[in-house]
Amino acid sequence: MAERNSTSDDRTLAEPEFSSRRRLLRLAVGGLTLATLTTGAVGCDDGAVETEDPTSAGGGQSKGEDKKPADDATGGDGKAPKPLWTKTTSAETYGDNDELVVAAGVVLASGSPLAALDTATGKKKWSLPGGAVPGAPLLLGKDTLYLASSQYDGTVTGYDPASGKETWRSRLGAGYRQPRPVAVDETQVYVVAEILEDDGSSKTNVIAALDSGTGRIAWKEQRDLGTMQNGIHAAVRGRHLVYTDFKKNLTVRDTATGGQVWTRKTTKTNYGFFAVHENLVIVPQGNVLQAFDLSDGTEKWTLKSSQFDLFKEPAVLEDVLYIADSARKVRAVDPRTGKVLWQSTSLADAGLQVPRQYVKVGDTLFGATDLDAKGGIIAMDAKTGDVRWTFNDGSGDHHAWLAATDGERLFALHGTALHALPV
Repeated sequence: MAERNSTSDDRTLAEPEFSSRRRLLRLAVGGLTLATLTTGAVGCDDGAVETEDPTSAGGGQSKGEDKKPADDATGGDGKAPKPLWTKTTSAETYGDNDELVVAAGVVLASGSPLAALDTATGKKKWSLPGGAVPGAPLLLGKDTLYLASSQYDGTVTGYDPASGKETWRSRLGAGYRQPRPVAVDETQVYVVAEILEDDGSSKTNVIAALDSGTGRIAWKEQRDLGTMQNGIHAAVRGRHLVYTDFKKNLTVRDTATGGQVWTRKTTKTNYGFFAVHENLVIVPQGNVLQAFDLSDGTEKWTLKSSQFDLFKEPAVLEDVLYIADSARKVRAVDPRTGKVLWQSTSLADAGLQVPRQYVKVGDTLFGATDLDAKGGIIAMDAKTGDVRWTFNDGSGDHHAWLAATDGERLFALHGTALHALPV
């Protein structure tokens, strides 16, 4: 049950000095409840939210009515496509990848109220007045959207993403505060919550599995004193639940029992982001990218960059691992072996920022960057890494860009502006 430091001789590597202030803010406020979720109350609205007319990369920003895409909307000749639609949302994001999601014909950006917009038109289909807890993920699984409660009542609620109707509810109990879902599989929802002391304070936290059918607690395990319920990123593969936290722990548990399989320390690089593929968890640690076996924690392969070129957030898409480093070099890697399939300096050559999130549609790899200047959405050739075009709304907003796709459109969130781009 303990999440103790690894006894291995892994080095503590240098960390980047250009940390994202929004990411730090997200981790700092992740445990706070800033909005109240009205349980089961869903407001239907056929009207659209406030609309602005964006401009693609290289231009200014103008105001006006929604526009239909022009003939060059596919981004030919190095030009970014024109948005199919742009809406101003209630988004309150902190730069994490699970704060913009697409499911059942709607796109949702974490905020209060939580509004579901039609992917084709941008019109609001439903909303939850209480919204999503800032810093908590929008977690999708089994055609259900799982949300942390903002009522301080120990509950986690599931909603039908198509309609916004409540379909599932579970409660850890009065002795726990702010349970938040962190991962989901075919049978269970995994949550982390604070354990309340008699005086209402909390010094420890618990990780638990909730049955996604009945809502009953399948198991719960108290984590070590000093571990944190904030900054957690998690994923499930078969019998293994793997997660990181802000204390630089990488932990794997058995999904059937909750028992700890193994744990080790990581660097703080990338705030705990990792990727999983088959039986491997792939973790950036400074200028070293390491793959560990989920079953026993043994190292399977290692990839190194230059000494001061730190690896950024990884993503595995269609059996290829994509990752950039601080020198703005992008690599495509075989996640099973660590073999580099290709590497590109196109980002550096064009003076563009490094993506921190990736989405792939067809033969195009889309990257979303952290800050606005010389960033935004970058479209790259998925086979070479060559830059095809960039999209920026020109707003100068300091929020990170977030991206998601339904396979037909690319959704790009920047601050409160949500753009739907053709792909």
